Amino acid sequence: DSFSDGGQHFDRDRAIAAAHQMVDDGADLIDIGGESTRPGAQPVSVQEECDRVLPVIEALQGSGVPLSLDSRRAVVVQQAIAVGIDLVNDVDGFRSAEMQALVPKILSQHLMVCVMHMQGQPQTMQVDPHYDDVVSEVYGFLTTQRDRLMALGLEQSQILLDPGFGFGKTL
Repeated sequence: DSFSDGGQHFDRDRAIAAAHQMVDDGADLIDIGGESTRPGAQPVSVQEECDRVLPVIEALQGSGVPLSLDSRRAVVVQQAIAVGIDLVNDVDGFRSAEMQALVPKILSQHLMVCVMHMQGQPQTMQVDPHYDDVVSEVYGFLTTQRDRLMALGLEQSQILLDPGFGFGKTL
């Protein structure tokens, strides 16, 4: 139920088929998420998120491209690491202690991470986003989180930074 696909890949088999088509079309990475973070989206349970993503990740093993898990929940990330992912994409920007506690596991598995900036939560982030200086505030958040992850042992080359266009921001 992504803002980009409008729910077209909600079904497990459709998601797997779409991912294979994306690889055939030249995709360099497949990002798999089980909880929509589009504006106004409602959260799903941890179990529902796991039920949505783990079979897809398992089915895409050996697809020839890195697999990214889009999740802000450490328990989902842990289970996905066990199945086999290459990148952890956290829309909450690794703010939670639980996500930060996964860094040793991320290191041992030689995974990449993506730190995204989001103001607020998906349910409310577009209600009235406000910044005094959007560029410096987003930049400051991203560099602070990068530095925090590096202090926990990640190399800068393992960390991707995403300003989160549309996530608590306006044009």
